Amino acid sequence: MGNHFICMSKKDSKEVGSRSKRIGGRSQRKLVTEEELHLQALSMALQQHQLSQRFEGSMSRRIGSTSSRRRTLPDSVQLNNNNNNNNKQDPELLVNIKTKKFVLIHGEGFGAWCWYKTVALLEEIGLQPVALDLTGSGIDLTDSKNVTTLEEYSKPLNVYLENLPEDEKVVLVGHSIGGACVSYALEHYPHKISKAIFLCATMVTDGQRPFDVFADQLGSAEQFMQESKFLIHGNGKEKPPTGFMFEKEQMKGLYFNQSPAKDVALAMVSMRQSPIGPIMEKLCLSPDKYGTARRFYIQTLDDRALSPDVQEKLVGENPPEGVFKIKGSDHCPFFSKPQSLHKILVEIAQIQ
Repeated sequence: MGNHFICMSKKDSKEVGSRSKRIGGRSQRKLVTEEELHLQALSMALQQHQLSQRFEGSMSRRIGSTSSRRRTLPDSVQLNNNNNNNNKQDPELLVNIKTKKFVLIHGEGFGAWCWYKTVALLEEIGLQPVALDLTGSGIDLTDSKNVTTLEEYSKPLNVYLENLPEDEKVVLVGHSIGGACVSYALEHYPHKISKAIFLCATMVTDGQRPFDVFADQLGSAEQFMQESKFLIHGNGKEKPPTGFMFEKEQMKGLYFNQSPAKDVALAMVSMRQSPIGPIMEKLCLSPDKYGTARRFYIQTLDDRALSPDVQEKLVGENPPEGVFKIKGSDHCPFFSKPQSLHKILVEIAQIQ
């Protein structure tokens, strides 16, 4: 039997209460808070989705990925979709990858839950993925209206890197606005990061705000703060906005135009509003820290949230060490093209 999630209205709860008075031996049900309902719904949706989702063998034949610096992956990296061999790993592959620990950072509105396919694929070949909830995201209980700076937003990542043993490094992967957290980490913890991967992300230059990347689509920051209908005023209408969140139909069109329906359903019950302060903060990035980091960029070629043209502009203005492209991917390749994304992550990890 699976777990059951029950949400009662006030009328239902009264009826249940009256019945419990008449039935001996039965305890009265306790009402749960909205916050607890959210956590239960998120947990249930993710658990049920993880149990039911499997990758079909034919999927790999339908997924194509290209790289602007083309490399031929060794046979050991090609994913074997035969269910009998899914847990096999090539020892030679792991030897070639010096940094086996991946830290996965989500984008705006998402949480650690969005990486579940990527986590499973990386674990299958013996790597060590860790997906983090940023402050006020996923199941982190912080109210996002209280998250006003990039440092606060990135705190779970900062703490994780601070607690890494001195001799350990990670491959850091940031999606969308999560790229700002990756840039912040490169500036403050460069010795803890072997490679940084920006996945259709805000890879900004010194003095830029993460929001500036979206200016062509959303207008200037000042205009957005005054006129956008997606703003949330957590401290009251008379005070500056504290967050933003697109409407569900808007999100589906922007983020999930190529993603499976099950993943879209998971996102619809799991996404939360994003704090606005961190994306309006100008980053200070120095040549000797951020400037010397090994950065890689993965472009998504059917992306409606961060268009391919904008992504091309980002890598042109702030050139990384390598640029990779995923054909037919929307803004969420961890949903729409998980195998292609996985192959590129492994390929980057192998680069010496």
